[in-house]
Amino acid sequence: MAYDKFNILTSTAVPLPIENVDTDQLIPARFLKATERVGFGDNLFRDWRYNADNTPKADFVLNNPLYGGKILVGGKNFGSGSSREHAAWAVYDYGFRCVVSSFFADIFRNNCLNVGVLPVQVSTEFADKIFAAIHANPKTELEVNLPEQTITLLATGEKETFDISPYKKDNMINGFDDIDYLQSIKAEIQEFAAHLPL
Repeated sequence: MAYDKFNILTSTAVPLPIENVDTDQLIPARFLKATERVGFGDNLFRDWRYNADNTPKADFVLNNPLYGGKILVGGKNFGSGSSREHAAWAVYDYGFRCVVSSFFADIFRNNCLNVGVLPVQVSTEFADKIFAAIHANPKTELEVNLPEQTITLLATGEKETFDISPYKKDNMINGFDDIDYLQSIKAEIQEFAAHLPL
């Protein structure tokens, strides 16, 4: 399933300075029955966003009109817990295209890359600077430059580089998942197969 191409993203960000946010908090298990990737954004952080009567919790950041954007800035060890891919689906379906943290759980990181969400790992010091800037001014913007593999705090010009595999980087720039990539080189595969010995 193709997703939005990712090149350079300039956006305000939503701060969630909570460590060890696990996948059950991102998308509770009771919402995992669906197999399509759409609709999960409604239940992102469901138990943190809503009361038992489905009224919004005013003190949760996603319900605070001051904060918004396509970037979510999370605390250390973001996406820990079970391997459910639905957590990454929920992040994407809500509208986030990038998650920033000082550390990601490996499986969640890979799931994000498979569905079009760019996980950007930064130093703890830079993460603290981002949180401080957003809290001081919710209109603070970040620039995430995938080709250059940099993230910049535009208010100060401070930046850091981040790591990503060349394969996943190329896929995100083209909006490809693994199947899309294979389809894009179908002619080369057929050409190779045609020259294999019988």
